[in-house]
Amino acid sequence: MAAAAYYILPSPKILSRLFRNPPSIPSSNISLLGSLDYSFHCSSRRGNVEVNAKKKNPWLDPFDDGEDPDMEYGSLFTDGKQEEDPRPPDDPDNPYGFLKFPAGYSVEIASLALKVRGDVRRCCCVVSGGVYENLLFFPAIQMIKDRYPGVQIDVVASDRGKQTYELNKNVRWANAYDPDDDFPVPAEYTDMVGVLKNRYYDMVLSTKLAGLGHAAFLFMTTARDRVSYVYPNVNAAGAGLLLSQTFVADNLNLSDGGYNMYHQMVDWLGRPYRNVPTQPVPPLKVSISKKLKEVVEAKYEKAGVKKGKFVVIHGIKSDSKASMQSRGDPDSLLPIEVWAKIADAVRDVTPLFVIPHEKERENVEEIYDEEASIVFITTPGQLAALINDSAGVIATNTAAVQLANAREKPCIVLFCSEEKGKKFVPQAQERKCVVISSNTGKLIDIDVEAVKNAVQTFNLSPTLV
Repeated sequence: MAAAAYYILPSPKILSRLFRNPPSIPSSNISLLGSLDYSFHCSSRRGNVEVNAKKKNPWLDPFDDGEDPDMEYGSLFTDGKQEEDPRPPDDPDNPYGFLKFPAGYSVEIASLALKVRGDVRRCCCVVSGGVYENLLFFPAIQMIKDRYPGVQIDVVASDRGKQTYELNKNVRWANAYDPDDDFPVPAEYTDMVGVLKNRYYDMVLSTKLAGLGHAAFLFMTTARDRVSYVYPNVNAAGAGLLLSQTFVADNLNLSDGGYNMYHQMVDWLGRPYRNVPTQPVPPLKVSISKKLKEVVEAKYEKAGVKKGKFVVIHGIKSDSKASMQSRGDPDSLLPIEVWAKIADAVRDVTPLFVIPHEKERENVEEIYDEEASIVFITTPGQLAALINDSAGVIATNTAAVQLANAREKPCIVLFCSEEKGKKFVPQAQERKCVVISSNTGKLIDIDVEAVKNAVQTFNLSPTLV
């Protein structure tokens, strides 16, 4: 009976969606619309004039004024958050799963609310950047999980970014594919499009600045809602035709926004909707498995330190990709000569040097001490487990800072400028964090004496007595 009701009484929202998503778009229309003034049609910044604030994407339908506020829904379309998925679970004995029907099929199993109300059962997040950028996306993933109960979240990230998701229990699958590659291998490109298309996602979120090429990649996933950042210049022309919702980035480097680099997408995810209040932004949290803790504990005990009796020193200058820097702060590593002076000020606890490559071990032993405590760690999961067992962290602007905040560990952070410190560590006092910035705008000119004075916070900590 549900199937008959679906076809006999189609919702106006379904009809409008059919007209806004045609099966094909002539190339002549793309070139014609791509020449329009982008700042008027696609910008979502508050300073620009908008025709209607409720409009999802002005590229799709210029006569769409949004939903009718006076429309009344029956019992099938109740307000509030979505219900758990009523469909039977996948067959565990079948390697291809079970009941993974494409959109529009098996309507007697899928609820009508899934079609009309826009529930999200499967969501995919395409996250640009490395470890730091993927780590800062964790609050957005938690918001999706809270906003759409029962949703299954998958992630597509680079090889380094994928390692971050062993710390996130809300992610089902993480696929290694670099969305920032401007010239991907055709076989890998088509394979990833096929993988995403066969999973039948309801919503795809992307943090890569989209032009027409990346928008076409998201369009070929055939997801119902395609949400992405777009370029703040003419390179975004035509991308809005293939996307459901767009956010104009503040600049060409999204990572320059620091800790709140995804504020536009987070605001959209937490928007009030049908008696659901505004969703607050959750804090950054990470989950560490028991096996990971055991592996890391064996590592630092081999280095000669005990649990809770050492301070993690992270941010040694190296050409390794495991430095875990942010793309918004390239000047965030210090040579071992400077770290040796800072480590000399540590008294009650043992400084534990984290090296991103084994070739740095010899430099630490030569410049600091032959008996120095050194641990070789390259993955964010092991670094989080190490920080969790430490007394605190002394680091430059690397992923160690955000992991220390997530585990509520005291931290001393060294920045190249005061502006960077405010962006990447907002509300530092509430996070048990001491921010020390250079006066010249270069990290190498950091005041070592100021750092030594801040180190005393660890020496006076009651947990170390």
